[in-house]
Amino acid sequence: MIGQLALRNLTYRPWRSMLLFFGFGIGVAVMIVLLSIGEAMLSQARNEKLVGGGSVTVLPEGLDVEVMKTGGIGGLFFSIDHASFLYRQLFASPRFAKEVSAVAPQIEGRVLYARAPDGKEYPVSASGEIPSATRAVGAAPEIITGTWENDDGDRRWIAPTMAELRHEIDHFHIPSDSVADRETWAEWHYFNVVADGGKRWAFISFIVGGDVTSAKWGGQLGITLREQGGATRRFAATVDRSRVRFSTTDANLVFGDSHVTILPDGDYEVVASAREGSGGGTIRINLRVHPAPYAYFPGVSMGSGGFVSGYTVPGLRASASGTLCVDGSCEQLTDAQSYHDHNWGVWRGVSWDWGASRAGQYTFLYGRVYPPDTTVSVPPVLVYLIDSLGFRAVFRPKLISYEDGRTVRVGATVLRVPSRASFSDVRGDDTLRVELSIEDAIATRTENGRAHPFFIQMKGTAHISGYIEGTPLTGMGTGFFETYR
Repeated sequence: MIGQLALRNLTYRPWRSMLLFFGFGIGVAVMIVLLSIGEAMLSQARNEKLVGGGSVTVLPEGLDVEVMKTGGIGGLFFSIDHASFLYRQLFASPRFAKEVSAVAPQIEGRVLYARAPDGKEYPVSASGEIPSATRAVGAAPEIITGTWENDDGDRRWIAPTMAELRHEIDHFHIPSDSVADRETWAEWHYFNVVADGGKRWAFISFIVGGDVTSAKWGGQLGITLREQGGATRRFAATVDRSRVRFSTTDANLVFGDSHVTILPDGDYEVVASAREGSGGGTIRINLRVHPAPYAYFPGVSMGSGGFVSGYTVPGLRASASGTLCVDGSCEQLTDAQSYHDHNWGVWRGVSWDWGASRAGQYTFLYGRVYPPDTTVSVPPVLVYLIDSLGFRAVFRPKLISYEDGRTVRVGATVLRVPSRASFSDVRGDDTLRVELSIEDAIATRTENGRAHPFFIQMKGTAHISGYIEGTPLTGMGTGFFETYR
């Protein structure tokens, strides 16, 4: 009976029947394909070697896992920025030694171009791994012949010496062809050091300025010596480019008789001498600056439309020992609070908010740059927090609240400057609040082409509070801060 009904329906409505059979066939085929894909994915999930070994795979943000598996064109240009920093300070750091037993950086299927002797270029698919790390996560290939061991480049990537690390992040740069206003290009080593029980400090800047791709550039050594609530003395020395040595492969810098040199243990030798602009006074500094282990910011460089601004902090928390001699009278410093950063870019029309401070066992850095294009919206603040084991957290407050309760005089101008400042942020379950109490401030008129031409340098006390991973966050310490008015 059922067969007879089916036959009569087929003869009565042949096209509808064919359509139903066709749809049913497609549905079965799709189900078979889906079951096959699920089986393959389950097999891959169970086979660690198919996903790079280990038990957790970290991928670039925004990368589709299916794109990675199939090698689609959408995965060609993904990468993990500052991968070596993440390896050293996060995945393979002492902080997570109990949770993470091995980490292996890997690049799979990257398109490169090989150039033959006849000049022709051929696309090739390349992969990169560090042999010892890949073996540690159980993903090493079978070696048929020869050996597969780390070379010196692998060692520097995973465990550079302190001197190698300084050269890696603290070297100088050459502006690219896209950079506009090259005559405003400047790059400098900056140090500060606190003396006399926190009542006196020095700002030291070794500045290479001008278009370094031409003959129109030179060196400027600037040292500002400040007594809290008292006098400010400024010393300077102009150095002809023939007596300046800088490098794009190392951090050493020579300014005539002054210099910044990386010592074999990674400390900085800072020797500087300059003369006061008025009064004929002299200053000579001979310091050994020791950055604390893990206490560095790897650096960022941003830019668009010819604008470039780069910044790295090799010595976010550092100590300095040596001599500070003013007018022939010398003060001996031993483990004095110090700091070192490095800036590069074009600076016409540029201003910023910036600060770095100790806060008990923590040290933090905050900042944002306002590019010359005044139509750009106000960027959020970047706050970078470390402790004795290095990187701890990043926060992005939207604004800094200033209370302009102090006044300073710049020539005939009386200027209101901050007496307090604060900012805060919540990221998931983590919170941070920073409160700054300004103890001293000086102002300098600049020609930055903006509505706020006064550069404000401040010294004060920072207090932090909040929670990270459920642990209370608290601390106080001395720091230096900058803004514009």
